[in-house]
Amino acid sequence: MRLKNKSALITGGTSGIGLATAKLFIAEGARVAVTGRDDAVFEQVKAELGENALVLKGDVRSIEDMRRIAAEVKEKFGGLDVVFANAGRAFPSAINDIEEELYNEIMDINVKGVVFTLQAVLPDLREGASFILNTSFVAQTGKHNISLTAAAKAAVRSLARSWSFEFLDRKIRFNAIAPGGINTPLLGKWGMSDHDLQHFKNEFAKFVPVGHMGEPQDIAYAALYLASDESSYVVGTELVVDGGASQL
Repeated sequence: MRLKNKSALITGGTSGIGLATAKLFIAEGARVAVTGRDDAVFEQVKAELGENALVLKGDVRSIEDMRRIAAEVKEKFGGLDVVFANAGRAFPSAINDIEEELYNEIMDINVKGVVFTLQAVLPDLREGASFILNTSFVAQTGKHNISLTAAAKAAVRSLARSWSFEFLDRKIRFNAIAPGGINTPLLGKWGMSDHDLQHFKNEFAKFVPVGHMGEPQDIAYAALYLASDESSYVVGTELVVDGGASQL
């Protein structure tokens, strides 16, 4: 029970990495609030997470939404010990394919969303809280034809460093997790057929040193470490969880 008596907020927590992390945090004793935009899945998520969870609708790009969510979490939990700013968007983007709508979506969800999340919850973060940011291995490689997402995630990595220094006096720890290729529903939003999507996964796995894509639970365990007191001496760093794809 490494998170016993702790309260956590996970943005983008109704599917994929966020949902897997919420389940693990609850299993480790935490009270957890998750956010999402698709309220069609909320009842199923509530059933999966149980009575210790709050499922809240909101868009991380909206400071009003995030302030409302922060107020609801404060009312129920009193304060926060852990925040996982997990909500994000990735999309293949050769330079000539980047239109203004795609640019705004990628940058706003990944960067603005993280900034607004911290702004909203900052008054409620307890001393010694852990704030975890979701980056990506693509920001380290220069490959994969995904430059816009890589740039957005590099900005998030920079925020982890800057905020670590800025909030030393409050003993709030900021760290990042850089997932590699993770088998989540996000890939299904790239517009590929089921056949092409499976082919993509198979081909991607060939370039991962461990031989396969990751699963949401792989990132959830990394988040658990950064959320727990076991990582109390870890500040401003980025934990890469990519099967060696950016390292070997």
